[in-house]
Amino acid sequence: MKKVCFYLSTKSLMLLFASLAACNGQPVFQADAQISEYVVEIFEDQKGNLWFGTMSDGVARFDGEMLTYFSEKDGLAGSTVASITEDQDGNMWFGTHSGLSRFDGKTFTNFTTKEGLCHDRVSNILLDSGGTIWVGTWGGVCRFDGSVFSDFPLPLPDVDVPDYLSTANWVTVIMEDSQGHIWFGRSGFGACRYNIASGEFIHFTKKDGLASNCVQTILEDKNGHVWFGTRVAERDHPDPDSRSGDGGLSRYDGETFVQYPEWEGLHHNDIYTIYEDKKGNTWIGATGVGAYRFDGSTFTLFKETDRMDLTHRFGLQAAWEDRNGVLWLGFSGGLFRFTDFAIVNVTQQGPWK
Repeated sequence: MKKVCFYLSTKSLMLLFASLAACNGQPVFQADAQISEYVVEIFEDQKGNLWFGTMSDGVARFDGEMLTYFSEKDGLAGSTVASITEDQDGNMWFGTHSGLSRFDGKTFTNFTTKEGLCHDRVSNILLDSGGTIWVGTWGGVCRFDGSVFSDFPLPLPDVDVPDYLSTANWVTVIMEDSQGHIWFGRSGFGACRYNIASGEFIHFTKKDGLASNCVQTILEDKNGHVWFGTRVAERDHPDPDSRSGDGGLSRYDGETFVQYPEWEGLHHNDIYTIYEDKKGNTWIGATGVGAYRFDGSTFTLFKETDRMDLTHRFGLQAAWEDRNGVLWLGFSGGLFRFTDFAIVNVTQQGPWK
């Protein structure tokens, strides 16, 4: 377990303490050291701790005073943490690319295909309203009832999947809507909605109005509209000159789909993150362009950060508003926060407040 000291003091004192050799027996990092090169998941637990999933540094927890890293050395299943949730008993669950981890605050318990997990490369976790844990992987979906895993096969829609698209079994996102339906996003097969009561599946693909069949994220907003962020399937094309195509943002009102070709970056582009804040604003990460905030009628684009050297590609991977109203943003480049209409970098030493 690696800890990073945080000092509520002036910048000069922060730099002074950062130069010390140890903090509680652990190395102290420089004030400008990033949380990680890629922050791909953000979650706040019941105690108010913030958790940050990374692509190579495990998971980091900020408890308001100290930043603590958990890695494979501490028992975490893998160093890439793509999804985080908390169960009804206060256990933390981490979806890694080497299995699923449950953390009770002291000990990690890991689950892989040896324990019945459908695939070791976990992409997302959902704790539904009934207490069931759904696990999306690069090899399908399974459910965990607290004791055993059971596979949950998803039917295939009538779509043509390009031969070069090797991620067709990747379940990219699982979401429960306000009606208790479970939505699945898939890389190549669009999205489908599962009615738990009837067992019925309804598929949504480009034929129905999706921007692309490679769905990366799904959100239901306060009005019951469902938003889909998709990526360009042709990104996987072996010919570099053929890596453009349909993708971007779609919104479904229960009857029809709407796309947004008039807005830069929301069409023919990759959308990995859609998030609704406590005021009901919808945030959309438009890769290479910026972050849009939609207030129900107007899109506002934020296209700069204070560290554009880290975020020149503007790859927004995660968003979370904490209980204090701070909006945290995970980028390909590091951790940021939105404050006073500015997107500000947060290093291992802050600024946290």
